Amino acid sequence: MDQTEPNRYSTNENPTRSRKSQAIKMTNHQEKYQNKYRIPSARAQWWDYSANGCYFITICTANRTCILGNIENGIMQLSSIGKIVNNEWNKSFEIRAELSCDIFVIMPNHIHAILRINNPVGTHGRASDYNIGKPIETHGRASLQPQRSPKSISSFVAGFKSSATKQINIFCNTPHAIIWQSRFHDHIIRNDAEHQRIIDYIQNNPAKWEQDKFYS
Repeated sequence: MDQTEPNRYSTNENPTRSRKSQAIKMTNHQEKYQNKYRIPSARAQWWDYSANGCYFITICTANRTCILGNIENGIMQLSSIGKIVNNEWNKSFEIRAELSCDIFVIMPNHIHAILRINNPVGTHGRASDYNIGKPIETHGRASLQPQRSPKSISSFVAGFKSSATKQINIFCNTPHAIIWQSRFHDHIIRNDAEHQRIIDYIQNNPAKWEQDKFYS
């Protein structure tokens, strides 16, 4: 499930830990006042996010700091931190049989992915009857809720963030540093046309990095 196209990265990249640690510490300092003013969740309150279906999600680094790598000639080059994130992302699906990933891309300061929930027993929610065609390739927001369904998108993202943060902070020697934005964006995919449009967007994201709203 390793990220290949459109994310190829050089094995010769050798960034210093100190530079990455400095970036993370700066992000951690900037995040101190992040939660002073909370905005309401934009998630669909009527939807069960453990329901069978496909979801387009975006996970951003804290303050959208570009610690995951850089784009060179339209190709994403993963940094050492980006490689840790890639590894933890893939491991997340090994322990969650109900979840799969149709496609994903790691960008310098965010991750785009299409996640698929396929619970074997029953379904939840009206859109669960929609079963988009076969995944093209396996390679994944949420405001913090008082409770999470153990097999929901929120639960998956929380687990992934936690494991990736732990490994990054060990590597960079930055205990308790904040790596990710507290929320993430999600979108319920409702039909094949929308599914294909998002696939195309994800695949072309590295080549169009400078036009991306997350570009910094």
